[in-house]
Amino acid sequence: MSSKRIKKVKGGAEKLRDKKKQEEERKSLANSMLRYVTRSETPKIDEVLEENENGDGNENENVNAENVQNENEDEVMKDNEEKEAFDVKEYLIEGDINDPGNWERVDNKLRDFLVDKGPIERLPVDYHFPRDSIGRSFSHLSYTRRIANGEKQDRRWLIYSTAKDKAFCFCCKLFPQDNTAYQLATNGYNDWRNISQTLKEHERSHKHVICMTQWMDLEVRLRTSQTIDKHIQEEINKEKKHWRDVLLRTIALVKGLAKKNIAFRGRSEKIHEDDNGNFLGMMEVFADFDPVIKEHFRRIDKREIRYHYLSHRIQDELIKMLGTEVKKMILEKIQCAKYFSVILDTTPDCSNREQMSLVIRCVDISDTSPKIQEFFLSFLEVKDKTGEGLFETLQDVLLNLGLSIDDIRGQGYDNGSNMKGKNKGVQKRLLEINSRAVYTPCGCHSLNLLLTDIASSSTIAIRDALFHLAENSDNPKTRSEAESLAMSEVHGIGSFEFLFGMIIWYELLFVVNKVSKILQSEDMDIDIALSQLEGLVAFLKNYRETGFDAAKGEAERIAIEMEVEPVFSVKAKRLRKRKRHHDEEPEISGEDVILAAEENFRINYFIKIVDQGLVSLETRFDQLQSYEKTFGFLFDLKKLMLANDDKLMASCLNLEASLKHGNHFDIDGNDLFLELKLLKGALPKEIKKVVEILDYLKKLESCYPNTWTAYRIMMTIPVSVASAERSFSKLKLIKSYLRSSMSQERLNGLSILSIERRMAEKLDYTCLMNEFAGRNARRIKFQN
Repeated sequence: MSSKRIKKVKGGAEKLRDKKKQEEERKSLANSMLRYVTRSETPKIDEVLEENENGDGNENENVNAENVQNENEDEVMKDNEEKEAFDVKEYLIEGDINDPGNWERVDNKLRDFLVDKGPIERLPVDYHFPRDSIGRSFSHLSYTRRIANGEKQDRRWLIYSTAKDKAFCFCCKLFPQDNTAYQLATNGYNDWRNISQTLKEHERSHKHVICMTQWMDLEVRLRTSQTIDKHIQEEINKEKKHWRDVLLRTIALVKGLAKKNIAFRGRSEKIHEDDNGNFLGMMEVFADFDPVIKEHFRRIDKREIRYHYLSHRIQDELIKMLGTEVKKMILEKIQCAKYFSVILDTTPDCSNREQMSLVIRCVDISDTSPKIQEFFLSFLEVKDKTGEGLFETLQDVLLNLGLSIDDIRGQGYDNGSNMKGKNKGVQKRLLEINSRAVYTPCGCHSLNLLLTDIASSSTIAIRDALFHLAENSDNPKTRSEAESLAMSEVHGIGSFEFLFGMIIWYELLFVVNKVSKILQSEDMDIDIALSQLEGLVAFLKNYRETGFDAAKGEAERIAIEMEVEPVFSVKAKRLRKRKRHHDEEPEISGEDVILAAEENFRINYFIKIVDQGLVSLETRFDQLQSYEKTFGFLFDLKKLMLANDDKLMASCLNLEASLKHGNHFDIDGNDLFLELKLLKGALPKEIKKVVEILDYLKKLESCYPNTWTAYRIMMTIPVSVASAERSFSKLKLIKSYLRSSMSQERLNGLSILSIERRMAEKLDYTCLMNEFAGRNARRIKFQN
């Protein structure tokens, strides 16, 4: 009898029990390792991406590039997928992760994250919630529960979704009991008419109490690191700390290189190569001493990580983020100041693109002591250099920055016709919109034009330049002509007259240069500027009377040292006869007077150029001098103290009219008069400068509101465009011929970090790391 092997067949109930057991085991083990690290299911793609970042892969490896592109193009090219290494897990969630309306699926890791962060911060008390068709809306009163004894309790569990305009229960949403739960736990509740009764019923329900208990228990365990997966959580936190430490050093290095105008990249983006640039080179130096970067490089070398956070894309993103944060800090100060002036200047960069520098001047009142500040904000690529094109560019950038054109109280440009033009220039177009935005030509440019005016009245050549040509020119003809001009007595080069003229020019250039440097100060105001110009006028008047003899004595001393005869050359000149009309009287003999050589030099050269300087000062600084009529009684403390009531009232009303635009007034003239009368007696005797008055008023601005406003506006008016000119020196350092293809966004990020490096020093690294981790609202990640 043959024996048969009998196969035992399980029944349906037994199969169901086994299946249920296996399912439970599977669930208990599911995602346990994913709490520590995310692994890719396509190793070939990993190797390709790792090779792109690290540059250590095999270039001849046979990889299906088309499949890689199809599966990862969106992540790699558009969303900078290399960010995945920074945190353990990411969720593709539409909108803000803090908004309960976006919690479609809540797993254990998301629940832990939300419980650790706590309920979303409530909206401000003055926030206007959307109303329904009958005019009802959610109210802040719903956050408070009244109990029988009259006490109030905060409903911490109640949260509002701005995305769906619905109310949710925080704990019931995260710890659902079954499918028959309240709307507060599922899709949200928005029956605002019955919200009060619904909340009372909900908070008394057994399900809600259970969810509250689970919430509080998990919250305590997370804070004390006593969760079931404590050891795994510790590994996760350790890994997160490593990446945050790497990011901290990366941000610090980016900021340091940007502040010093140092190039980032080289020809290679691979570590451990000689030409990989300053950024990777400095990271290699860090790895020699810093254990964090040393461990990071070990992971890169061992291919334990896919992305190393050192690529050019990360550098660009960090530069942009740092520049944006500095710009936010500056804009906060400008908006706090309210009134500001715009300073513009243009120059071509190394790629022949016209760049316009935007500088904002304001009185910074955000600190304890007010001070005048000029902040660089951006370089703007200009394609239309006409007055209309420049003005439209200015309008657009002010709109993007959130600054109102109505708050402009001053304009500072150079003397170009497209800027200062009285009919179609930028200043004219802005004045048509805002008549209080007074235009002041750059004081330093005006001084340069003053020297040009003086020089145009002189025909003396430059002796040293001619000698240089005579010695170094490759053209024999040029050498001969330059030498003959330099030594010829006919043309005056090398003569005593030429030496005398150089002494005079040295004196003029010295004093003008001194004044120009003073006007270039960032905190320069019209009070000091006017006093400097008055001093320059006084010098020229005095020099006209006494300068000739002093210059002559100095010229004679130098001439003897140079072995030049200290006498004026006598040259016979042909008398010029003017053609006379038939009805004019005949020429009288002896009418033309031939002056002595020295006297001729004094009258036709010395007096002429000094007088030309006085005339140019009067005409080119007329706008600056006109401020004396408007603000003179404010910045001249002696005039303020000695002014009688009638004169003071007239000055206050005149200032009110000057600061009026349509039906809008910056100050009230009558109130300003009363405030100044009181201030004259209360002002401490040790205060001598306008800045000191501003500091005094800051402490008592509520007592002198009109005076406080008037002084702030007066100090806002620019004197020169030196700050914009200084920004061009940074432009040449940052966008050099080796980096001529730099994008405008990167240029602006590097420029603001370099120019406003004092502001960059105040950046908070912790906030920056959190900002960097959550820049994409659609890519939400775990943070500490």
